[in-house]
Amino acid sequence: MTADAIVHVIDDDEAVRQSIEFLLETSGITARTYDSASAFLNALPTIDSGCIITDVRMPGISGIDLLRRLGEMRIKMPVIVITGHGDVPLAVEAMKIGAIDFLEKPFADDLLLASVQAALNRSQENAARDAERAEVQARLATLTNREREVLEGLVVGKPNKVIAGDLAISPRTVEIYRANVMTKMEAASLSELVRMALVVGVTKSGTGG
Repeated sequence: MTADAIVHVIDDDEAVRQSIEFLLETSGITARTYDSASAFLNALPTIDSGCIITDVRMPGISGIDLLRRLGEMRIKMPVIVITGHGDVPLAVEAMKIGAIDFLEKPFADDLLLASVQAALNRSQENAARDAERAEVQARLATLTNREREVLEGLVVGKPNKVIAGDLAISPRTVEIYRANVMTKMEAASLSELVRMALVVGVTKSGTGG
């Protein structure tokens, strides 16, 4: 397991917390436990990644409330909710607001472990996407305003001649800017450049035609 493979277990029932922690630790997965959603939220500034297992019914901040708060805070950690018998409607609500899975008590060990592994995989994919986005943003920041305008034209599929007309410059000048953009963005092809631009949301023309 990587250092990112940490499962944060939130449940007001100590027996449940200990049971899940034991199962995860014996499977080689690092677990941290919290007796309430408030305790987890207090620790959140020190948490980088991983996934969350939370009971849906808890005193104070419920699992549903926690999901809403995480959404408002733009926290991307995958969340698995645990529900009691008859709580399927709550589980469905949890899925609608961001949970990736729910498990009904009592649940089989292998089912929990499979759900956790899927959540950790997703967490690592999210981290990789965030790193790529940050890298592309850094490259984007090196572009001049004119190079950015040419990039925006390329992303929406405009030919060099059209971009030239929009910007009141010659097609040859557009070619030079385009070459500069490809170099600064470290793109080997136009398709790779477009993919990078989509990663950071450069999808509008904004070339002021």
